[in-house]
Amino acid sequence: MPGWTVKDMLDQTGKVAIVTGANSGIGYEEARGLASKGAAVILACRDEKKGTDAAARICEEQPNALVEFSRLDLAELASIRRFVEAFTARHDRLDMLINNAGVMAVPELRRTADGFEMQFGTNHLGHLALTGMLLDVITRTPGARVVTVSSVAHYRGRMDFDNLNAERSYDRWRAYGESKVANLLFTYELQRRFEAAGEDAIAVAAHPGWTATNLQGDAGLIRFFNPLFGMQPEQGALPILYAATAPDVSGGEYYGPDGRNERRGYPTQVGSSALSHDQAVAARLWALSEDLTGVVYSLE
Repeated sequence: MPGWTVKDMLDQTGKVAIVTGANSGIGYEEARGLASKGAAVILACRDEKKGTDAAARICEEQPNALVEFSRLDLAELASIRRFVEAFTARHDRLDMLINNAGVMAVPELRRTADGFEMQFGTNHLGHLALTGMLLDVITRTPGARVVTVSSVAHYRGRMDFDNLNAERSYDRWRAYGESKVANLLFTYELQRRFEAAGEDAIAVAAHPGWTATNLQGDAGLIRFFNPLFGMQPEQGALPILYAATAPDVSGGEYYGPDGRNERRGYPTQVGSSALSHDQAVAARLWALSEDLTGVVYSLE
């Protein structure tokens, strides 16, 4: 693992991957890296022009790349359903679902098309709904992986169930932290459910450390210090790509950069907060999320 890069990635020919938010930043680099190793990659993005342009850039660089754009807005359940219908009409397997897209520190309270607080609704509920709607194709693909992108900001998360949807108040950083710890609670609970059902699939998580991307457009000083401390997206994507492809990855693990405070470096297995491992909180969040989205997981 030390110093692992895309050059060390095994051949991915014959595998199918979905990368959400693949039009820019680390999502683009994830799609680009997987395509370079032969995977067929679906760039699942909200903006059609940005998504098709990203696919074209990859194809220009890699003439034999198998990439395609498919519109997906994680802030709208109807869009997620349309995306899944389009995907399953064209593909009968899904080796890697990389739940990468997200919004960060939205300055003012905004809500998704279905009325959820934007960060909780997009980062957590949107990806939970997408994974659940794709569950059949995931579980019939041998060795499939669901990789969900979290953040060191998950340590800010408190999971206030009386205010998860900003019913009482809104603080942009608290909401972001809650959405990121929710990503981990979801990952660990999904892995437990895969194991209980005897499925040949795993759920893992990863984070990109301090990576300079347009995600931080509203992040104040973080954006200001990006040129000094932030990694380039190509480097920040490595822990996610490692989690998605490395043969020694096991379900329920979490990967990030190996440098100080997990801000920079190369992929390594990392720890997460005690809250993220609380099974009672995970079960409560899971039940609430299924109720809010109407997406019920059937694993037996």
